Amino acid sequence: MDSEVISPNGKRLRKTATRTTTLSENSDAKEVRLSKLKRRIEENTQYLEDSNVKAFLVMIGKSEGGDYHAKFGWNAKHPELIFTDESTHPGFGLENKSTASGLYQINDACWREHGIKAQGLLDFSPHTQDLIAVETIRFRKAMPDVLAGKLKSAIQLLKGQEWVSLRKHSYDTLRVWYVAAGGKVNQ
Repeated sequence: MDSEVISPNGKRLRKTATRTTTLSENSDAKEVRLSKLKRRIEENTQYLEDSNVKAFLVMIGKSEGGDYHAKFGWNAKHPELIFTDESTHPGFGLENKSTASGLYQINDACWREHGIKAQGLLDFSPHTQDLIAVETIRFRKAMPDVLAGKLKSAIQLLKGQEWVSLRKHSYDTLRVWYVAAGGKVNQ
């Protein structure tokens, strides 16, 4: 029997679906999703082996002034803003102003989008934070520049959207941190 759907304005819409996309007895679609997430983690793990990527992550960490276990606002005046539970994103930091946490000051929304959704990651360990940072760089289309050592253009792509701390420091300072961590500049 054909189903007919009428929109609120009275127009006849196309026939509705009569089956689900994945039968409960068939897990193929779920396996495809899991293999896609696994492949993304493997790719991002490979990026972590590149010396320019490593140096770029060190530079971001220094720019953010964080630590793998720091919540927003952490510094010598607020040592209580260190978290120890890596099982999930730690949530709000100083005065509940931001959820930015960890070495790269990853907020809760970024953790969910680039960690859980894009890679299937469920914890907030240092390795997970590294993978999320790599995924974020990829999402903003900056990975080719990072790999090629095009430091200025990579920073440009990321400083407005992801790591606003990159705006606070001069290019020369960021470059010094990057080179000191083993990155090669090719501009």
